[in-house]
Amino acid sequence: MTTDPMLAYRISALETLFRQIADTRMAGLPVINPALRVEAVGFEPCASEPDLPAAVSGVLVTPWFMNLVRLPLVREDDAGRVGVSRRLALGNERFDFIGAHEAAIGTFDACSLFSPMFDFPDHDNAVATARAVLIRLRSAQADAAAAPREAEGEVERPSRRGFLFGRSRSP
Repeated sequence: MTTDPMLAYRISALETLFRQIADTRMAGLPVINPALRVEAVGFEPCASEPDLPAAVSGVLVTPWFMNLVRLPLVREDDAGRVGVSRRLALGNERFDFIGAHEAAIGTFDACSLFSPMFDFPDHDNAVATARAVLIRLRSAQADAAAAPREAEGEVERPSRRGFLFGRSRSP
């Protein structure tokens, strides 16, 4: 994870919250994959957005979903962001994130990768997938930083899963 105490605290609070949710709100629901547990994977500082505070991003694996998560470095309580969709950068791609709020950690943004999680036979497989997603996104970011900027204009982007699994909409 990270050696910065504030980052470590925020990520630990995220995991603790979702473990509590697993044990309470989600307990016994049929969408739970009992082979999985809650784990925050690969969280590190991410690019800032003009109207959002500095944050960390990574993948949150739970027994019921796997989400990209953007978590502010400092707790924020912004009720106006809850349920609001916005396109946020990860790597050189932009994905639709939905604003959320939990009393224990404040406001954050999430982008669904998988839900439900029944395609994962065990926790190690789910975490390996989360790491592969982050490697792909972050290597794309490094490639973009080395390449010249694209011309202005609308560029067709692959779907989220198409990007993550190497499939493009165009031939």
